[in-house]
Amino acid sequence: MAAKKSKKLSMKPAKPKPRKPMTKLDKITVGEINKCAEKVFGRIQKLEKPELKFPERSLKNAKYDKKGGFKMGRGRIERALTVNTVKTFAQTLKLMAFSKGMVVDDDFATKREAYYVSKNWGDAKFASQPESDTVMDDIEALFSLEGVAREQLRFRPEEHGGNVAGALIVVDRDRETGAEERIDCTKQGSGSYTIPASVEHFKFETKAKFVLVIETGGMFARLHEHKWWRQENCVIIGTSGVPTRSTRRFIRKLADEKKLPVYCFNDCDPYGISNIYRTLKVGSGNAVHLNKFFCVPQARYLGVTPQDIDDFDLHTATHPLKDVDIKRAKDALKNDPFFKAHKEWQKAIQKMLKMGVRAEQQALAKHGLNFVIEEYLPYKLKNVKSFLP
Repeated sequence: MAAKKSKKLSMKPAKPKPRKPMTKLDKITVGEINKCAEKVFGRIQKLEKPELKFPERSLKNAKYDKKGGFKMGRGRIERALTVNTVKTFAQTLKLMAFSKGMVVDDDFATKREAYYVSKNWGDAKFASQPESDTVMDDIEALFSLEGVAREQLRFRPEEHGGNVAGALIVVDRDRETGAEERIDCTKQGSGSYTIPASVEHFKFETKAKFVLVIETGGMFARLHEHKWWRQENCVIIGTSGVPTRSTRRFIRKLADEKKLPVYCFNDCDPYGISNIYRTLKVGSGNAVHLNKFFCVPQARYLGVTPQDIDDFDLHTATHPLKDVDIKRAKDALKNDPFFKAHKEWQKAIQKMLKMGVRAEQQALAKHGLNFVIEEYLPYKLKNVKSFLP
C-alpha cells in the first residue's frame, strides 16, 4: 500500500483587511518607533556606536507626591551597542519593528505570542519568555515618556480584567468596522461586564455618584446580585485580588473623565492595604514610568479598617497575623513613602499590629449575610470624610 503524501502547508500570507485610519495615539506610537530607528541608523552611518536611553525603573528614581502618587525622576540607563549587548540590542529593535507592524495592521499579540514570534529571528530569538518580557518592559519604558504604554505597542497580557456593574455605559468600538458599540452595565443579566485588555479608546456615559472598587469576587457578587449599585446610584468594580493593568487604567480613565470619587473596599490585612490598595492609588516605585497611566490618586480607602474591627464587633471573626503579615506591615511603616507621608495610615497599621489580627470583608457576615448592604456600607458612606487617604 502506497504511503500517503503529507500535505504541504500554504505559506502565502492572507490578504490584509482594509485598515481603519490610525488613531492619534497610534500615530504617536509609530512616530516614536520611527524616530528611535532613525536615530540608531544615523549613528551607524556616522560610524558611531548606537545607543538607547531608558528611564531607570526603580524606587530610587521615584519621588512621592501626595496628589499624584510616585513621579519619575531624571535617572536614565544607557545601552550602547557592544559585543556584550549585541543580542539584546538586536532583540529590542526587532521587537520594536514587530510592534510597529501590529499598529499599522491594527493587530495585537499576547506576551506569549510575542515570545514565539521571535523563533523566526535566528540568533536574535529569545531563549525564554522572561527574556522577551524584560525587553518588552524596556521598550515600554522608553516610549512611556511620550504617553505610549504596552497596550499602545499592541502587546497584551494573558489575564482577565475586572468585573463591572452599575450605572455606566461603556462606549467601545467594533474592531472590524470601527462603529460605536454601547455596553450598558445595568443590563448584563446575572453576569457582569468584563474589562478587556485594552481600554484606551473607551468613552463613558454615567450619572453615578461614585465608583466602589471591591477586592474580593465574593463581595462583588453579593453587591451585584442584590443590585446594591442601583440603590446607591454607583458603579461597582470587582478586582478579585490585585487589579490588572487594564482594570487600573479603566478606573483611572472613568474617574478622570467623569470626575468621580473612587472608594476602595478591601480586606483588612497588610497585603490588601500595602499591596492592593496602595498600588491602585499611587502606583509602584519599581514601575514609576507607568504610574501616570495606571495609578488612581483620587482613590480613598472605605474599609475594612482596623477600627472597623472594634466599631462593628468583628473580634471573633478575625484571624491572627502571620509572620509575613507582620513583616509586610512593619516594612510599610519603615520604608514606604506613601505610608510615611500619611499619619492616618501609620496609626491604622500600628493598631493592626497591636491587635495582632486581620479581618476579611466576609467577616461582616458574622452579623448576617446582608449586614454589609443593610448596615455597614450605608454607615460608611455617610462618613466619607473619615475614609483613610
